[in-house]
Amino acid sequence: MAAAGALAQSVIGDLGSCVHLAQHGVRQIGMPAAAVRMPSESLHGSTGRLSWRLSFNSCKWPTRMRTPLSVSAAHAIVSEDGLGIKTLNDSSGSLNIFKKEETSDGALINSSGKESAVTITVAGASGDLAKKKIFPALFALYYEGCLPKHFTIYGYARSKMTNEQLRTMISQTLTCRIDQSGNCGDKIEKFLQQCFYHSGQYNSEEDFSQLDKDLKEHEGGGLANRLFYLSVPPDVFIDVARCASLRASSLKGWTRVIVEKPFGRDSESSAELTRGLKNYLTEEQIYRIDHYLGKELVENLSVLRFSNLVFEPLWSRQYIRNVQLIFSEDFGTEGRGGYFDSYGIIRDIMQNHLLQILALFAMEPPISLDAEDIRNEKVKVLRSMRPLHIEDVVVGQYKSHVRGGVKYPGYTDDKTVPSNSITPTFAAAALFIDNARWDGVPFLMKAGKALHNRRAEIRVQFRHVPGHLFKRSFGMDLDQATNELVIRVQPDEAIYLKINNKVPGLGMRLDRSNLNLLYADRYSREIPDAYERLLLDAIEGERRLFIRSDELDAAWSLFTPLLKELEARKVVPELYPYGSRGPVGAHYLAAKYNVRWGDLGSESQNA
Repeated sequence: MAAAGALAQSVIGDLGSCVHLAQHGVRQIGMPAAAVRMPSESLHGSTGRLSWRLSFNSCKWPTRMRTPLSVSAAHAIVSEDGLGIKTLNDSSGSLNIFKKEETSDGALINSSGKESAVTITVAGASGDLAKKKIFPALFALYYEGCLPKHFTIYGYARSKMTNEQLRTMISQTLTCRIDQSGNCGDKIEKFLQQCFYHSGQYNSEEDFSQLDKDLKEHEGGGLANRLFYLSVPPDVFIDVARCASLRASSLKGWTRVIVEKPFGRDSESSAELTRGLKNYLTEEQIYRIDHYLGKELVENLSVLRFSNLVFEPLWSRQYIRNVQLIFSEDFGTEGRGGYFDSYGIIRDIMQNHLLQILALFAMEPPISLDAEDIRNEKVKVLRSMRPLHIEDVVVGQYKSHVRGGVKYPGYTDDKTVPSNSITPTFAAAALFIDNARWDGVPFLMKAGKALHNRRAEIRVQFRHVPGHLFKRSFGMDLDQATNELVIRVQPDEAIYLKINNKVPGLGMRLDRSNLNLLYADRYSREIPDAYERLLLDAIEGERRLFIRSDELDAAWSLFTPLLKELEARKVVPELYPYGSRGPVGAHYLAAKYNVRWGDLGSESQNA
């Protein structure tokens, strides 16, 4: 015990104020890390009269770290980023610490001198998401030099496949950056040599034990970190989490699991999923991904607001008349309506993508950029939202339509959709945040399939100028004189502000003009895909853009009563033609709150 105490003092000296160790009861050892939060009961024991329990505070390095932290004991393994305890032997009370070290080329090494490795296992490797998004994103990170020097990628699925067959499948979707296309073929070949495949059942611990053996062969016996991406149907999330946790977790490094949506269908199923995952994983190991949070313009929201003095003072009910969050696709389910019909547009888009953007937009300034501080503010917004009533919602469903001599099928014409389905493919809703900043400001959401264009954007319409001196120039329609800030998330990423301006000439004629930041014109670099950013953050332990369990609970609490009422009443959606602007009811909903949808004006087509 004396030796352990002396070593603890050494630890305190090495790690400074971020580390403190106390005896007799629940105490903490905090380590520099990117938003580390671990439950105190995750590691505990006793030696003679000395009882101890370890947990982790949030202590931030000046820069983002990629250094593994591993804490292990005879009966427990926990891991995160930062400096770490390599072993804790509860029979002798000894603590062994290793410090962060790097090789000359930036590769991480552990106390034994061996370089650390990262293994990324994609469960559901034969699926569309893996082929079209995950593997291309991983290659892009490799191409940009963002993956650790020693990395291995494993595909895991039930399909029988060889390593070469996996590589052939992956190679068909890989592309190199336009601005760095040199040695593209060589890069692809080197990346593919790091890709392997293991076939197995999602609920088989034996298959995951064999996967664990395969992973160890590539990890080389050093510090091994493992990331599992669950690109699988939601009914096997818990099976994969259980098998990965019990049979394929890293013994010396961190283990993290990325979970794709849907996170349940309502509050009850979401809570059940969370409980199931937490039977085998800590909250810190679970990374719930919403790829819209990785979009460049969504991540830029906080920068735009908090680093520009011109915007933050205006960001309240005093100056903002309404906020619109708009998502539209110009295609339907196209033969893939089976999944969509069981969820609908509200669960698929509004409850997650649009609500997450709303929370980021409306939150109070966080005390820091720490992941927990930001997510705390988002949760406050969600918990402040007024219950959503059916009178403030319009649902629609697209029908067949002939345009330009081409017949476009209706939703129920899809052979994978029941002919009598009343699942909404369109929804519009008016939401309110009952707090001092946003009291009375309508937040209008609109999401739909088979509409007139493909677009995702945030539109902020400001109030009219009091006593407008130039109102005669705009006639009776003062909306034409209203300033509007538009943040276009996709496509053609842009930020533009609509202002009033005098047309050059001898007369006094006013015009509405755009101060426009079009990303393609301003920045020559290709914008990274959202999955690239989120995968890199998961590898680095940065949780800011991932959804915490209480965020998820608050989001479902808002939408679950509405969804149950829609289903109980069997509300029939209003039909709208394929390729139109959506059901007429959406315009009446906006007019109810004296709002005009901003994406319907003629200038929105050109801006």
